[in-house]
Amino acid sequence: MEIAVTSKPPTSFPAHLIQHSIGRKILIAVTGFIAFGYVLGHMAGNLQIFIGQDQINRYAELLHSSGALLWVVRAFLLAAFAVHIWLGALLKLENWAARPQGYHSAKTVKASFASRTMIWTGLVILAFVIYHVLHYTARVTQPEFAGLLDAEGRYDVYSMVIMGFSYPVISIVYIVAVGLLSYHLSHGVASMFQSVGWSNPGWQKRLDYIAWFFTIVLFVGYSSVPVSVMAGLIKLPAGGM
Repeated sequence: MEIAVTSKPPTSFPAHLIQHSIGRKILIAVTGFIAFGYVLGHMAGNLQIFIGQDQINRYAELLHSSGALLWVVRAFLLAAFAVHIWLGALLKLENWAARPQGYHSAKTVKASFASRTMIWTGLVILAFVIYHVLHYTARVTQPEFAGLLDAEGRYDVYSMVIMGFSYPVISIVYIVAVGLLSYHLSHGVASMFQSVGWSNPGWQKRLDYIAWFFTIVLFVGYSSVPVSVMAGLIKLPAGGM
């Protein structure tokens, strides 16, 4: 009597990574690194507002003139963010399921507060990103942005940013959100090297310092724009707020 032997089809590389916790952590680290790179680049673009109206409007026009390439980059970033959020939430749910009663004492938890709150800061950041897109990209929350043009006929990003941050509540929301983003990255930047096996006890302390350095730079860089608008250091071309 012959016994039929069926072989299981091989699992594709991405699916194989997702099926294992280590693989998921690696993907979280990689997509987190992509997000971190974007956050740095976006900050560099925002800071051009301090150079002047012509500079930041020319920069914005250059980005939008790339056409299809810009949408390809946006789709890639969106996919990276989605994977990062999905796998991060999945790992957190698995950890909760493994410890349904939680820890008896907070003293037994060696993880930092930043690492234990990654899921919550991540969700708040997600909500902020959605609002940010509706505010400055889709221009839904302030429709008056749609008709802004500078003297060269370019879309006036300079005036749009100043008008948006002229509302103290909006500026405060942005500063708080950037603070949470920086706090989220204070753990994420250091841990992503550990997730891909590029860390050791001797280097971990240095990585922690590097992570905090970059997160402080990000917080100061991003928050400097709304703070400067509220302080009157950056004004509309006509001199108004």
